[in-house]
Amino acid sequence: MRSLKKIDVAKEARKVLRIEAAAVGSLVRHIDRQFVRAVDTIVATKGKVIITGIGKSGLVGQKIASTMTSTGTPAYYLHPSEGAHGDLGILGKDDVLVALSNSGESAEVLNIIPFVRRLGIKLIAIVGNKASALARGADIVIHVPVDKEACPFGLAPTASTTAELAVGDALAVVLLLKRGFTKDDFALFHPGGALGKRLLTRVENLMHTGSDIPCVHTSTPMKDVLVEITSKRMGLTGVYDMHDRLTGIITDGDLRRALEKYPDLLEKTASRIMTRNPKRIEKDAPAVKALTIMETHSITSLFVTSNGDKDKPIGIIHLHDILKAGIV
Repeated sequence: MRSLKKIDVAKEARKVLRIEAAAVGSLVRHIDRQFVRAVDTIVATKGKVIITGIGKSGLVGQKIASTMTSTGTPAYYLHPSEGAHGDLGILGKDDVLVALSNSGESAEVLNIIPFVRRLGIKLIAIVGNKASALARGADIVIHVPVDKEACPFGLAPTASTTAELAVGDALAVVLLLKRGFTKDDFALFHPGGALGKRLLTRVENLMHTGSDIPCVHTSTPMKDVLVEITSKRMGLTGVYDMHDRLTGIITDGDLRRALEKYPDLLEKTASRIMTRNPKRIEKDAPAVKALTIMETHSITSLFVTSNGDKDKPIGIIHLHDILKAGIV
């Protein structure tokens, strides 16, 4: 077994990152009219975006296709070797083909160009070599040159694939903006997991309603207020006026402070102890917004209102409801 070479691990890792960062940074000057044409062509297409590439570029192509698809541009990855054995059937005359290759001479990718030409499909090349066969055969060329690979032998695709990936991300994000893709659109495509929950879950999905809302009136004796707070198990109660409008709140903290201030606390009414103008949130607001308000004001609950009347709560949402839902 060959003995391990002694190296400065941190130094070498930093060197790799600097090389790759430089490769991405140098691409800024290559975002030109060709890139704009590529975006316009993809936006105008009536069909699909098909992305192809072999080896490491193929893996990058799969990621780009995934990113585009999740941000409003339907895209599919086509393995060029499989394409030559029947999978070219996925290509239609209204599609756009995006081909990735650093050298621009990958035989597997070049082999499908004649088919693309016969169908009249637009070909966008993301290529490191502007003089390559792929670049010459493309309708649009996004030039992605790199000075050197991070691999010390200049063999393993490293900086070049990072550059391809960065350009793919730039394409996807610009397309997102061009299409007016919104957070709500993003949520529709990401219903699963924490991300989907953060974007899709509304306050009304988690709030307590009806008899579960802790509430008393301004004239309610404090002994009854204590019963309401204890029975509803939220550590608080809303205080309503004679017109059933929310005017205040009494929390466990308010009770502790009142005990120090009033020896005869149980003889007081809710209006003497309450904190006025409690925080509210509308029922159709994202639950994550409720969490942000709670964190900002160091509170654990918010009264929920409808869009039409902010003084008459229709529910209450607690911090624990949000945590249980897996929003964070």
